[in-house]
Order: sequence, then structure tokens, then C-alpha cells
Amino acid sequence: MTENVWTRWPSPEALGRVGISRPRRLLGWGARILMAAVLLWSTFRSSHVHLWGAFGGAAGVVVVAAAGWGFFRTTFAHRLAPSLGLFAVLLGMAAAAQAGGFHVPALVIWCACAIAALERLPLAVATPLTGVALTAFVLANDDRWLTTVVTAAGLALAGYVLRLDAEARGSAQRLLAQERAARVAEAESAALGERARIAREIHDVLAHSLSAQLVHLEAARLLIERGAERDQILERVVAARGMARDGLEETRQALSALRGELTPLEDFLSRLVAATDGAEVTVSGDRRQLPAEASQAVRRVAQEALTNVRKHAPGAKVRLRLDYGEHEVMLDVRDSGGPPGDLSGAGGGYGLLGMRERAELLGGSLEAGPREEGFVVTLKVPV
Repeated sequence: MTENVWTRWPSPEALGRVGISRPRRLLGWGARILMAAVLLWSTFRSSHVHLWGAFGGAAGVVVVAAAGWGFFRTTFAHRLAPSLGLFAVLLGMAAAAQAGGFHVPALVIWCACAIAALERLPLAVATPLTGVALTAFVLANDDRWLTTVVTAAGLALAGYVLRLDAEARGSAQRLLAQERAARVAEAESAALGERARIAREIHDVLAHSLSAQLVHLEAARLLIERGAERDQILERVVAARGMARDGLEETRQALSALRGELTPLEDFLSRLVAATDGAEVTVSGDRRQLPAEASQAVRRVAQEALTNVRKHAPGAKVRLRLDYGEHEVMLDVRDSGGPPGDLSGAGGGYGLLGMRERAELLGGSLEAGPREEGFVVTLKVPV
């Protein structure tokens, strides 16, 4: 619901000092000091009656200063009743000064009240209060009526301009605070995203590697319990050791990726293919540096696809194709098929599910399934 402009207080940012430049602060203090000097000078100059009159005038200046300070504090806190009370004290002091022969101090107080009311109070309250102060100023001023009316109109305009300026400064301060909060939230979001990326890397490496090792070690335990031959047991232990070595290498690669120390994607795929019999890789499109997340996703899917070929179709020929598109990068892994291997149950099918989740987090997709001659895995990641 939009707040009524007539009943709305100026914001605390508008009434505060934050955002005011040093020259403006010096100018404001200069105006206050000048006004205090005018009040004191006019008081002592006009106090030609006796010493007690001068003392009373000086005491009046102190009261006006205290009431003005209190008015600034209560309006900053948006407390209407105390603000009205202090404003009434100021108007009363001006009337008392006029009655006591202190003409100039009375005019100064009425002018200051008119400007301060428009600058610091809701318009519904400030308008009649400014009218009262300016009416008193017009009635007490002994200049020509046209000059007096123009001066009063100028004072009202000055108060409203100061209000608009303060509101603009307050809006700028609120926007700056919102921008800072947005930056903090963005930094926190980036930190959380980085933590999630680290968690995914560790999870992908350890979950896959350790689950495969567990399968081999469990098989070795069962073979030992059944009194199997030494070669059968040793085969499982060696396979588990190989899985541990591969897992350690993948962990090192993941840490390198987190540090931003990734080797070129083409070199990585070439080394990966060189370690797999019957595999070849082709690269098409304009080669370029990919974001770390996209590059790591391609590496993980390539590793997982070749691991699945070794488990489910050992000896099959594998073709990897990396295509750099204008808006996405695609990895296509196809094998020629073959009889299931002895390790077809290792890993529990976790790998492709994890890779699909990784691709979807990046806004991409992963499709995997059998074809006429084998199995195909296709990854698409926007870049």
C-alpha cells in the first residue's frame, strides 16, 4: 500500500547527516553559527533597558538553541507530539522576543521555524505550522508589504527545496544500502555455490571410486571365506587397488579443477583415450577455454562413460566426439557393444545418475541408452 505523501515523514536517511558532503556540512554549521551570532548580537544590542534585560535575552537564546536541538532530535525519531511541543516553544519564544523589544531575533526564529517545519515534518502538519510562522513574520516585519510577502514566499520555497533535496539524498542512501546488501548476498551465494561445487566434486570422485573398491573387496572376502584359489582372490585385490589408484588420480584432478589448474580439455581426452584400448577421439568446432564447471562436467562424463564400457562391454570399440558449438559444447560417447564383463555390477549404476544431475545443474542435459550396436552417452552443456 502506498503511503500518503501528506502524512509521510521524511525518511531517517533524509533527516540524518549521512551522505552530506563536507562542504555542505561546513556551510550548515556556518549558517547555524551565523544565526546564533545574529541572535546574540541583536539581543545585547537591543537590551538597552538594563542588565537584567540582557541576561533574560541571553537566557532566551539558550532556550531557543535547546528547543531547536530537541526539535531536530524528535523529528529524526518521527515523534510527532514532542516535535509539536518544541515547535510551539520556539514560536512562543519568538513572540516573547517580539514583545520584549527583540525584533530581529523574533524574525530569525520565525523564519527558521518555517523552513525547519517544511523540511522535517509531514506535509499535512508542516503546511499549517509554516503558515503560522510566516504569518507572524509578515505581521511583525516593518518592511514594505511586497518585500515581506516575497520574502515569506521565498522562505517557504527554500524549506520545500531543502525537503526535496533531503529526500533525494535519503533515497540515494537507501539505494546504496540495498546495493551493498545485494553485493553481500551475491558474495554469500557465490560462496555457497563454490561449496556446493566442491561437495559435488568430492562426492562424484569418492562415491564412484569407493563403491567400486567396496565391491571388489567384498568379493575378495567372500572368496577367502569359501577357500577360493589364490589367483581369484588376488585378481579382486588387484582390481580394488587399481580402483583406488584411479580414484586417487581423479581426486587430484578434482583438486586441480577447484584451483583452476585444469589442463586443456582436448589433452585430457587424448590421454584418457590413450589409456583405453580401442578408443579414439575427434574434436570439431572452434576450440576455446570453457568455464571450469562445464569443462569438469565433460571430463567426468567421459571418464564415467569409458568406465562403463570397461565394466559392461570390455573390448568394445569406443568413439568420443567433442563438438564446440556456438552456445553449447557436446560430448558424444559411443561403443560398439559386446558381452557383459565381470565387473558389470560394480558401482550400482550411480555414475550416470550423478552425471545427469551435474548436467542439469549447469542447465544442460545428459542422455544415455542403448542403440543398435551398443550404448551411447550424449552430454550437452551451455557455455
